[in-house]
Amino acid sequence: MNLSSAFQLLILAAIWGASFIFMRIAVPVLGPTLLIELRVGLAAVFLLLAAFYLKKNLQILAHWRHYFFLGLFNSAIPFLLFAYSAQVLTASLLSILNSTAPIWGTVIGALWFRSKISIRQLIGLLTGVAGVVILLGFDDIRLLDGSTLAIVASLGAALCYGISSVYARASAIKQPFNNAHGSMWAATLIILPLIPFFPASSEPTTEVIGSVVLLGVLCTGIAYLMYFRLIDEVGAPSALSVTFLIPMFGIFWGYVFLDEQIGWHTLMGTVLVITGTIFVTGFSLRKSLFPKAFSHE
Repeated sequence: MNLSSAFQLLILAAIWGASFIFMRIAVPVLGPTLLIELRVGLAAVFLLLAAFYLKKNLQILAHWRHYFFLGLFNSAIPFLLFAYSAQVLTASLLSILNSTAPIWGTVIGALWFRSKISIRQLIGLLTGVAGVVILLGFDDIRLLDGSTLAIVASLGAALCYGISSVYARASAIKQPFNNAHGSMWAATLIILPLIPFFPASSEPTTEVIGSVVLLGVLCTGIAYLMYFRLIDEVGAPSALSVTFLIPMFGIFWGYVFLDEQIGWHTLMGTVLVITGTIFVTGFSLRKSLFPKAFSHE
């Protein structure tokens, strides 16, 4: 991984870390359903424009079931669950719980492909669980009404990411850009019928509108394009390292813009969750930064 790719990785982590800030700002006014419909809708339109420019054909008739599954488990359900949780949980907590997705993916993958979980992966799972317990067990947020359900919803969102990642791995359709583009339109159509039942609670302010636009265009549309470009440049395993960086930015943005407090349990829980994820996925920083040095293995 060269310096340019490493910089792109940091920018992507900063963008995705900021997504939890924008949800926290907009969800009290718009509610989870309308907010996420606007998020995926804006992303879908942005990716449509990109598809025209890049001359990408979705092949909707041939792959609509595939896009529907991805749209459901990689966008619609997890986005809605995180938006629901954002009404109670801090951006820091949301970003850290989000980073458990690879752990869920490994467990689901082991069940899906009927493969054994290694000792290293088992240690990683236990470490990740310990991190979540410390993170939540010592945080005052657990005393708020609805916090337990919000925590479960966030972990459920990460579980959905795990399901979609395993499905994408098993699927014969390996078209990252089209998968993102098609899944966004699918998510838009899935959530659309729910809008009349969950209207906005009040008129959106300029700050809320700006947050929605940034969430949809920057944190979803542009971020996806950056992510797929990184996959092309450095490969999927190296691009996966963005997962470990997102909590750092989520915590930082929450502290700077929302005055969220950073306790010892936040830092320790983050370290344990990220360490557990690294063990579970078998990620190697040296191999990601210097892949040619390990090409003989």
